[in-house]
Amino acid sequence: MPRIRYEIDPYNRLVLNSYGEKSDLPEFRQVLDGRFMVDGNNELTYRIKAPLPEGMEIPNQLRLTGDWALTDDHALSLTLDKSSRETFGDKITLEGDILDVKGNSLLFAVTTVTKKHTRSIYVLELGGSWKADDNNRITFHARKEGGRYDILTFMGAWDMNDDFQLVYRYEEKALIRKKSQTHTLVFAGRWVVKEKFRITYALSGDTDSVFSFKTGAGVFREGDIRYEAGIGLVSKADPVKRIITLSGKWYLKRDLGLAFEARYGDKRTGTIVFGADIRLLENNTVSFRLKNDPENRDIGIELKLSHNILKGDGQAFLSILASGAETTINAGVAWRW
Repeated sequence: MPRIRYEIDPYNRLVLNSYGEKSDLPEFRQVLDGRFMVDGNNELTYRIKAPLPEGMEIPNQLRLTGDWALTDDHALSLTLDKSSRETFGDKITLEGDILDVKGNSLLFAVTTVTKKHTRSIYVLELGGSWKADDNNRITFHARKEGGRYDILTFMGAWDMNDDFQLVYRYEEKALIRKKSQTHTLVFAGRWVVKEKFRITYALSGDTDSVFSFKTGAGVFREGDIRYEAGIGLVSKADPVKRIITLSGKWYLKRDLGLAFEARYGDKRTGTIVFGADIRLLENNTVSFRLKNDPENRDIGIELKLSHNILKGDGQAFLSILASGAETTINAGVAWRW
């Protein structure tokens, strides 16, 4: 019997090759019409829809196991394990576009054609979580069986749009299309501040996906919070700098604590809550030694504000400071005076 080996054509279809020992069947090469699918553990299969070659004993569904990765061109690749290499080689690459990103998944659009040359697109959805690596690059941790995961690394630099959302842009090279196309991925979420040398971007929805970026020391002022992050890229000797500036206003609330209301470009607001040790300084200035929530741990940042901006509950709190007492508030906990 001839030996069988598979390839993938430019339209993400399996191609069957027979070769090897002499037999009654001639050697041939045939495209197997079908689609790739992924299951809950991100295992890849190819379901064959076309009639199978006469005399060939192959299953209607082929399972491929291995490790997922993202190529430099933002295609999906699967480095195959030993059980798949005999018939598929070391690696397969699925050409297509990253369609969308969600809190717990990555959606990849796969382009294919039928035997009648009709072009169609279907979507593979990998499940997992989003994180930042040690170089502040975006990564997706694709879930595997037994609590394991594969890391897909986005090799370019992220940025922020006018609505202060995290975005990632990449250019698709003209392989099937005649013109290159720029893709923009928007990560819906909010900025969270809990540390002096790190800022976090938490994705929206019921998800544990969080980008925790290493930064220089945060700068806290009356009208903004500012962090500087460096993104280490293989293609550049020096890190790509990103300045994250959240503009807004500070206020004190009896049932909340010290809060910063950030203003976003689409008229949304986001509230970041802190605890603090508070002292009244000279020149009508109030010193806040910031603590994070929920641990209420000193994060090593001092914020100085004019008491004129502390209206409402803040004015009542200032009366205690004027008596000479050094006072503490805990984020998210009601405080009395």
